[in-house]
Amino acid sequence: MADSLILEIADFEVDVLTGIYSEETGKAQPLRISVAVRLKPAERYWPDTPLGASKNYMDLKFAASGALPEGLHFTLIEAVGDHIAETLFLQDERVEAVTVKIVKLAIAEGAEKIGMTLTRERR
Repeated sequence: MADSLILEIADFEVDVLTGIYSEETGKAQPLRISVAVRLKPAERYWPDTPLGASKNYMDLKFAASGALPEGLHFTLIEAVGDHIAETLFLQDERVEAVTVKIVKLAIAEGAEKIGMTLTRERR
């Protein structure tokens, strides 16, 4: 098996226009988003290895927040996941795969986590 490097942000909360029901449309809903990106790693990481040998974690956070178009309603959270994955593929050609997990916080009635996980490989 080849070496790989997984960079992650977990449980980042952001408000996104999403949903199919009338009570969901027109207002942003809180989503909890986790993103994992698989990169081909450098040969070795030394104490003085520069950031350019990896990827800035803030790029993952940006893809799950600032890169989401303001005012655009996503019918499905799967489309939100697709947009995040595509943003990360466009940002960096070293990204081999992206996994996005989204939990819809507004529809939970207890401690359950209702959502989806999408994994995309670079094509």
